[in-house]
Amino acid sequence: MSKIKLVGIDLAKRCYQVCAVSDHNKVLYNRKYTAKKFAEAVQQLQPTTVALESCAASPYWGRRLQALGHRVLLVPPQHAKAFRRVHKSDEHDALSIAEAAQRPNLHCVPVKTLTQQDLQMLGGLRERCVAQRTSLINQARGYAREYGVNFPVSRPALMRELPLAIEAADNDLTPIAREALAELLEEIKQISARIDDLLFRMTTLAQEDPAHQRLQTIPGVGPVLAPTLLAKLGHAQQFDSGRDCAAWVGLVPKQNGTGGKIQLGGISKNGDRLLRTLLIHGARTVIRWADKHDHAQSRWIKQLVERGGKNKAAVALANKMMRMIWAVLTQGVVFDMKKAFRPQPAR
Repeated sequence: MSKIKLVGIDLAKRCYQVCAVSDHNKVLYNRKYTAKKFAEAVQQLQPTTVALESCAASPYWGRRLQALGHRVLLVPPQHAKAFRRVHKSDEHDALSIAEAAQRPNLHCVPVKTLTQQDLQMLGGLRERCVAQRTSLINQARGYAREYGVNFPVSRPALMRELPLAIEAADNDLTPIAREALAELLEEIKQISARIDDLLFRMTTLAQEDPAHQRLQTIPGVGPVLAPTLLAKLGHAQQFDSGRDCAAWVGLVPKQNGTGGKIQLGGISKNGDRLLRTLLIHGARTVIRWADKHDHAQSRWIKQLVERGGKNKAAVALANKMMRMIWAVLTQGVVFDMKKAFRPQPAR
């Protein structure tokens, strides 16, 4: 009997499709298992390479398979889809995963640790609460404006002036409107407390990793971005360079080339939207305070702003931050201004 070289597994809620490929690239079997039978089959499988499509259940099964001595590859869904046959089925999906896993230079998704999953879950809950708070704030602004009451743009200003408007007698707010706005204010306070609690738990968990402190030595990486980086990247060992890391998060230009001519467009926006957004927000904060300093980074930022404006400078700095983050995570060092921003040679 031929030896199994690779096993492609299509994970589902109630059934699991397993496709085994031999050393001669022949399909030995392509079977469907129930959850119980699949767990038994995994225990009996000799150590080999196992490919799974990256999904919600793949980190769990990836850790279990690694504990059994298997080499686990988590294939991104877009790569597996490219090898699917005309009709979609569990059999074709498992086979496409096995075929995609054999492609050279395939960038697989690393198997997340339990700590990474905890950080990612807390971060997801926090982002949901932030979205809910923003929705409530906008609703309060809209309702108040219908009665001729306007508030400044910032959230702290709203939280400071909304109670005063509710208590004031010289505006057109009715008793029902005052009661409704007071309820919205209380909801906003409760969600804000929930957000602070989630961030505290994220920070406490992330501080167990020494890389958390090193990340915060990078300008623009704060208490929200640092745990998110550890949750999404780990120690970034899956990337060969900082540019690969920046490309993964979508901070490099899109390329359209044919006939030897290459056109560059805007950023590709691949990868995780939340991480890319936090990086750009961090870059904007650094740019805002660049005029207050006179070191190499500030001079580099000022030149960018003069050439392309603050928006393009923010994206360029976010790209630069991602490269610095990769160096800090992979090399185990702290941020060094002299290495990150070397003086430009005179022209």
